Amino acid sequence: MEEYRVLLVDDEEEIRMGISRKIDWEHLGYRLAGEAQNGVEALELCEHLKPDVVITDIKMPFMDGLELGRRLRQSLPAAKLLILSGFDDFEYARQAVSINVFEYLLKPVNAEELSNVLVRLHEEMDSRHAELRNAERLRREYEENLPVLRGMFYSRLLDGSLRPERVYDRAARYELTLSGCRWAAAMIDGGQSGDVPDELIFLTIQNVFSRNFELAGCVMHMFLYKDNLAAVFSFEQETSIYALLNELERVRRITESETGLRLTVGVGEQYEKPWELSASAKCARDALEYRVLLGSGRTIYIRDVEPRKSRYISFDENDEQDLTSALKVGTEEQVRQVVSSLIEKVRSASLNQCQLFFMDWMNCLVKIARDGQIPSEELFGEEGVKLNQLSSFGSPGQMGNWCCEHCLHLWKLLGRRRSDSTGNLVDQAKEFIQQNYSDSELSVDTLCSHLHLSSAYFSTLFKKNTGMSFTAYVTKVRMETAAQLLRNTEEKTYLIAQQTGYVDANYFSYVFKRYFGMSPSKYRSGDR
Repeated sequence: MEEYRVLLVDDEEEIRMGISRKIDWEHLGYRLAGEAQNGVEALELCEHLKPDVVITDIKMPFMDGLELGRRLRQSLPAAKLLILSGFDDFEYARQAVSINVFEYLLKPVNAEELSNVLVRLHEEMDSRHAELRNAERLRREYEENLPVLRGMFYSRLLDGSLRPERVYDRAARYELTLSGCRWAAAMIDGGQSGDVPDELIFLTIQNVFSRNFELAGCVMHMFLYKDNLAAVFSFEQETSIYALLNELERVRRITESETGLRLTVGVGEQYEKPWELSASAKCARDALEYRVLLGSGRTIYIRDVEPRKSRYISFDENDEQDLTSALKVGTEEQVRQVVSSLIEKVRSASLNQCQLFFMDWMNCLVKIARDGQIPSEELFGEEGVKLNQLSSFGSPGQMGNWCCEHCLHLWKLLGRRRSDSTGNLVDQAKEFIQQNYSDSELSVDTLCSHLHLSSAYFSTLFKKNTGMSFTAYVTKVRMETAAQLLRNTEEKTYLIAQQTGYVDANYFSYVFKRYFGMSPSKYRSGDR
C-alpha cells in the first residue's frame, strides 16, 4: 500500500492530539508528517514537507483554513484538503467547494468517520497514481502516436536539427531501421486545391503514392513537412538516381489521373548518411522552385536544372539555436561539441561559402554578446572580425581552434555576467525587504512585481542564494529588528509589532516566541 504524507492543522492542541492518537495512520496508508497551530505556520511547513493531504480546521487565528486552502491551490495544487469545522454554515461549505476541498466535516469528528473519509481519499489517490503509472496505457498511446513521431523524426532529419550521433538511437526509439547505403529527399507540391484544405490534399496524394510506388531496393517514407508533402528515400543498394526519377514520374502521373491534381515533384541529390538529408531536402526545395520557369506537372531533379557545384552549406537557424543554447546554458564540453560540428560543415565547402559561413557565425556571436550586454570589443578586441581574417587560417583545424577559443571566452563572459546579475537581483530583493518589512502586506508577489520577475523563478533564485525561502527571510529581518527595538527602546510590544509588519500583536508574540524561544517581555527583561 502506498503511503501518503499528512499535515494536521488546528489551533486547539487537544483536538490535534486526539486526531493524531485515534487514527491508525499506518494501517490506513498514511504517515502523519507534521502538525501546525494555524494557517501561516502550515503554509511554511508545506514548503518543505510537501504533504499529500492537509487536514485543517476552518476557524483559526492569523490565517483560517479557507485562506490556507486558497494559498495551497497556488503553491501545492496536488495536495488534497480535508476541512474540519464546528460551523454548519452553508457559506463555509460553498467556499470549501470553490477551493476543491475533498471533504467538509463537521466537528466533533469521530475516528471512524474520519477513517472512512481517509480510506476513500486513499483509494482515489491510488487510482490516480495507478492511472499515471499505467505502463500499458502509456505504451498504447505511444504506439498510436508512433506514425506522428516518425514523421517528426524525418522532419528533424530534413531540418538538420538532429545531431549525427543521436540519429540512430532516436530511430531505434521509433522502431525505424536506417539501413540504407544512400539517401535522398523529395518535395511534392499539389498545386491549387480550391476550398479543400492542403492537409487533406496531401494525405490523398500520400495514399496514392504509397499504393503505387515500386522501386526495387528503395524504401519510401512520406510525411507532411511545413507547406509541402515530403518523401525520404533509403536505397538498400547502389541505385541510379535516374531510376528513382523515372519511378516518381510514373507514380506522379498515376496520382494526377486519380486525383485530378497537377503535381510537381522536386528531387534532391543522393547522400551517403541519413543526417545529410537536410542537404538533399534543400536541393529538393530549390528544384521545386523551378516550376515557375519550367511549368508545373513534372518531376524536377536539381542537377538537371543547376550545374553541379560544391556542396551547399549555410549557417542556418538550427546552427544558431545550438550555438546559442550551448553558450547560454551549456557546459564547456557542449560548447566544444557545437564548435566541432560547425567546423565539420565547412570542410568540403568552397572558399566563398566558407567566408559567408564564418561571418554569419561571428555575427551570431555578436548578437549573443549584445543580448548579454557584453560589448563586441570585449569579445573580439578593438579590431573586431574581418572577412579577410579567414585567409590567415592555414586549415579548418586552425579556424576551429580560433572559433572555439572565442566561443569559450564568450561562454565565460556570459556566465560571469549571469552570476553578477543573479547576485544583483538578490541584493535588490534584500534591499526591498529591508525597506518594506514594516508593511504587513509585503509578499513575494509584491516584490516580484517590483523586480519584474516571475514568483516561481524568484523563489528558486532567492532560496539558492540565501539558503532560505522568502517567507523565512522576511521573518528573520522582522524578528531581528523587533529584538533590537526591545533591547534599545521602551516602545510597547504592540507598537513594535506594527513597526515590524504584524497587525495582530498576539500573532507577533507567537512568532517571536517560536523564533527566539521566549516571549517578547522575557526577552526585554534580559532573560535571554
